[in-house]
Amino acid sequence: MLSSQFIMSLLSNKTITSLTFLLTGIPGLEVFHTWISVPFCFLYAIAISGNSMILFIIITNQSLHEPMYYLLSMLSATDMYLSLSTLPTTLGVLCLNIQEIGWNACLSQMFFIHSLTIMESSVLLAMAFDRYIAICNPLRYVNILTPTRIIQIGLMIVARGILFMIPLFMLLKQLSFYRDNILSHSHCYHSDMIKCSCSNIRVNSIYGLLGVLSTFGLDAPLIGVSYVLIIHSVLSIASPEERYKAFSTCISHIIVVAIFYIPLIGLSVVHRWGKKAPPFVHTTMSDAFLLLPPEVNPVIDSVRTKQIHKAIIKVFLKKCYRN
Repeated sequence: MLSSQFIMSLLSNKTITSLTFLLTGIPGLEVFHTWISVPFCFLYAIAISGNSMILFIIITNQSLHEPMYYLLSMLSATDMYLSLSTLPTTLGVLCLNIQEIGWNACLSQMFFIHSLTIMESSVLLAMAFDRYIAICNPLRYVNILTPTRIIQIGLMIVARGILFMIPLFMLLKQLSFYRDNILSHSHCYHSDMIKCSCSNIRVNSIYGLLGVLSTFGLDAPLIGVSYVLIIHSVLSIASPEERYKAFSTCISHIIVVAIFYIPLIGLSVVHRWGKKAPPFVHTTMSDAFLLLPPEVNPVIDSVRTKQIHKAIIKVFLKKCYRN
């Protein structure tokens, strides 16, 4: 109750609630937005239905109630909500040419996009820790990653994403904006919003950079260290079959990490140092970062994870049998 009142108080600044921003589709291809919306609709459908299916499979199958699959369900939930947070404005711009978005709506979308991406990075780190314990210290796996510990990790992941955003709310409230505020994307980013301000944005930029370094900049090296330790442990295994089995359990996670961090790094580089790059480059990198992980992750999980693959086949076989 208190948290909702706090958020509403942050949103209810009368000097800025009347502000509007103009979202941008794909620069130079405005004439083809209707056609471009077709593959976007398809990608969103895959992302939402795929992650919903993974969640359903894990929740309804007792055999999948293990730490690894709990973390996988957290990743699917994060991906699904991330897709839902960008879907209205992206398809609104492409399908209906609805470019205008109010201050509160833009601020809310920014909150969900940034907090959910931080949560996803945290989940990937937790999954790397899970693989490290499973391979390097398997005898203590059950004792370390208990159901209570997994719940604590989940709460910490959510708290980390939300607490990072509260100062952004407060800092954005202090800014003044021009009347015409044209954003570079079909959704609201913090770095994109503050460029529209006519105030000094030095503090906002510094906090944003420190936030990136303390979240993604911390998670990525820790994930790398965990896999260095895993590789060292696996190479000490004498049997080639055991090495292959150990590596195969990590391949899916490595692909998921790469799909998340490569577009993120590309988007950060473009935002910071690619000011002279064509506008469509910014848009393409942004869409790749927000669409690729939610779309590809459930495909990887359903193909590479045998237990989930078998559970999905059982669900479809039951439906076919009933029909």
